[in-house]
Amino acid sequence: MPSASPADDTATGVDIVALLERGRTMSTPVLRAAVDRLAPPMNTVAAYHFGWIDAQGRPADGDGGKAVRPALALLSAEAAGAAPEVGIPGAVAVELVHNFSLLHDDLMDGDEQRRHRDTVWKVHGPAQAILVGDALFALAGEVLLELGTVEAGRATRRLTTATRKLIDGQAQDISYEHRERVTVEECLEMEGNKTGALLACAVSIGAVLGGADDRTADTLEAYGYHLGLAFQAVDDLLGIWGDPESTGKQTWSDLRQRKKSLPVVAALAAGGPASKRLGELLAADAKSNDFDSFSEEEFATRAALIEEAGGREWTSQEARRQHAVAIEALDRVDMPGQVRAQLVALADFVVVRKR
Repeated sequence: MPSASPADDTATGVDIVALLERGRTMSTPVLRAAVDRLAPPMNTVAAYHFGWIDAQGRPADGDGGKAVRPALALLSAEAAGAAPEVGIPGAVAVELVHNFSLLHDDLMDGDEQRRHRDTVWKVHGPAQAILVGDALFALAGEVLLELGTVEAGRATRRLTTATRKLIDGQAQDISYEHRERVTVEECLEMEGNKTGALLACAVSIGAVLGGADDRTADTLEAYGYHLGLAFQAVDDLLGIWGDPESTGKQTWSDLRQRKKSLPVVAALAAGGPASKRLGELLAADAKSNDFDSFSEEEFATRAALIEEAGGREWTSQEARRQHAVAIEALDRVDMPGQVRAQLVALADFVVVRKR
């Protein structure tokens, strides 16, 4: 993917850093208040996960993630003609669900690093990772339903559906690791569930809380869904070729986990000598008892074959295609021009990010 600074989108004049920081700044106090409701030690374990404290419980200013979802939720409210503050409960609820999934994903995938720090299960143990993830999911519903409005009920239904799809996607992702072949269509379905569904919810939930009708919310969800697929395609590229200093993960991270991500699946479907050799190696890997002791060179060989077979370029093009489809959806919603420009700039940021 092309590299670019996230600070400013030259086509729209939107300051992306400021936009993301607005979402983080406006939602974090409510997010922290929600986490404070948890019984000890879950409250401190969650605080560690969010980067508010270190492993010893001391205040920290850790990397809390990109905050794309909160930014989308606030913009969603503005797209419906409401104040951005209307979207805060939605932003917090979506962020709680997102982090519930990260806590469980890290444990299931055996990831020891997230955001340049040890993951929760590594520091506090698997049981706490599971419990805190469950608690964050429960808090998400509380934050919305305690508003006590019809709109809150509608928003909660959308969030619940998105969460179920997210879990479907994670289950598909795990099952695909044990299969020799996965089709491109299956991979896109899985990634649409795992990533697209929650981003789709993020970009509609504020609008719903602001009183938007279902047609408007559904159209905004279409933008978010395709943005999610673009986001995941870039994530898949970073999962193989990303710089560990930027991503906070190991080199060849997805290859180490035998993930059937888009570059891998596209390369296997391409045909040709590199595709065939890659298929042979991955089939042997699935039966190997020594996979965990593979050298850097062995993973580098697999990454080179994926690129030679065209998997890297196909995934880059797919990210751009999904980005274009997402932008087209915005044309079907009557919204302030500045809000549209900000949604376009966020979509641009997603496909040029380095982490």
